[in-house]
Amino acid sequence: MGLKLLREINESLDYVIEATGVEGKKNHYLTGVFMEGGIVNRNNRLYAEDVLRPEVERFNREIVKENRAFGELGHPSGPQINLDRVAIIIKEIAEKDHQYRGKALVTETPMGCIVKGLLEGGAKLGVSSRALGSLKEGKNGEMLVQNDLKIITVDVVADPSAPNAFVEGIMENVDWVQDATGEWKVMEAVVMEAVENTKKKIKRMNIRQINEQKVHLFEEFLTSLTIR
Repeated sequence: MGLKLLREINESLDYVIEATGVEGKKNHYLTGVFMEGGIVNRNNRLYAEDVLRPEVERFNREIVKENRAFGELGHPSGPQINLDRVAIIIKEIAEKDHQYRGKALVTETPMGCIVKGLLEGGAKLGVSSRALGSLKEGKNGEMLVQNDLKIITVDVVADPSAPNAFVEGIMENVDWVQDATGEWKVMEAVVMEAVENTKKKIKRMNIRQINEQKVHLFEEFLTSLTIR
């Protein structure tokens, strides 16, 4: 089963500058609400506390504390992290009253410098959480995020007051899976790649070899579609 790309925008951010202890050097941070649970949000999705809380805890433990929580500038079209687009590193996410408040360091990368320039010029920026998960319709028509939720990161976005221009994109309506190497791909692309690879192997075989190895070929085909 494939997972949907889920993006939720939050606008209430503060811009903080802190001295580092090194003369003349300061760090720039974005702080505010990064995620919310227990309410139906503007995208008609509900992240139940027993779904969101353990996943935030995992994200904190495995990604944030390992200094690997990279966020991009803009809205990426898929779940992969594009290092050339990194603008922030998430330093902490803590729960308070069903909200998950975060603090992100603005990096010295090209995209981070753009963020700093925008903020210093008075621009209003927001953050957009990026996750994968499946959905099920609730009794009141809301979409319930299921417990296969996987948080990818939180990105910096411009013009947060007009989320529909970003969020209602086509890439939120496709299914994402991990192939056997762990790379995220659109489900249809994984299937087609597996088919083409199997075809190439068959073309190099004669009839006897195909008959002898058809079970093995089928098992290899299934393995290449493994979802982790």
